[in-house]
Amino acid sequence: MRKSGPPKGLISYLVLELLDEKPRYGYEILKEIAELSGGHWEPSYGSVYPILYKFEEKGWAERVERADEPDRKYFALTDAGRRELDRKRAECGGCAREFADVILGFYHVYVAFATDDRFEIARPDDDWCFDETFSSWIVEQMIRHHERDFGPFERIEASPEEFYARHAVEGE
Repeated sequence: MRKSGPPKGLISYLVLELLDEKPRYGYEILKEIAELSGGHWEPSYGSVYPILYKFEEKGWAERVERADEPDRKYFALTDAGRRELDRKRAECGGCAREFADVILGFYHVYVAFATDDRFEIARPDDDWCFDETFSSWIVEQMIRHHERDFGPFERIEASPEEFYARHAVEGE
């Protein structure tokens, strides 16, 4: 599990979205983010609670007392928090390319470690390693998630240049 996690600002956005659903406490938020990331990110208490306190200070969230759980610190989104959430939604809408660059960049480095003779990465006896088998597994997982969330996976035969032109996006 990657503890360093997602790009800057993403955890704050996710916390706003989760608070918009219902009042929550920190540990609940941590577990929900871990689930959203497929278990690959697990933010620490040291990252989520300061976000909640910052939201409280800025008036975006407020503490909610619950008689059935008096020792837990629940937070609820305020109207000001919903306005901030709207702003963050617009901001995150423009991050798809950044996310794709992070995913593809890490994958390219993974493959380079497996195939480029400049890297002499030691192969552990019983753990993950940089090779074709593990690369295939990563790709297979991506396809399985795609099919689960979007339907059957269909290969795109276009070159990157053709794909970018077809979808009117800038190339690399």
